[in-house]
Amino acid sequence: MATAASKKKALRFVDDYLPALLAQASQLISSEFHVVARQHGFSVSEWRVMASLAGGEAVSIGQLAQVTVTKQPTVTRLLDRMESKGQVERLPHDSDRRITLVRITRKGAKTVEQLMDLAREHERRVLEPFGLLRAEELKTTLRQMIELHAGAAGEVDEAEEDSQA
Repeated sequence: MATAASKKKALRFVDDYLPALLAQASQLISSEFHVVARQHGFSVSEWRVMASLAGGEAVSIGQLAQVTVTKQPTVTRLLDRMESKGQVERLPHDSDRRITLVRITRKGAKTVEQLMDLAREHERRVLEPFGLLRAEELKTTLRQMIELHAGAAGEVDEAEEDSQA
């Protein structure tokens, strides 16, 4: 007679490993919306930068690279193009001359406004099968995970850079 444990389908490691599950879900869901972003004239990187800056304070280019999951030199080149279109602007940091801040302009916010509405609609369709309460709990948990591990990611990146030097 089969036990409950033996009835459970054997899972590959990645099918039960949180980082792999998060990466797969992100890739699948993001890819669906990236089609929409491209249809509206945005590259995936432009969409990520604009969405990250919209409705917020100016952030450092390093912070922007982290949030958009893009290498900093790539973000810098992208910002050059976006700044020439009047979508973003760079600002000096108040107390640290080594840091450059970036913020979205009114023109940039207007440009991305409709796409953000479409993104919210896409998110609603993705989360709808799980119900509003579970969806909010998931987002709260993910925000907490990001907050808990954000510092550790920076330490790992710095260690990798030191080992390559």
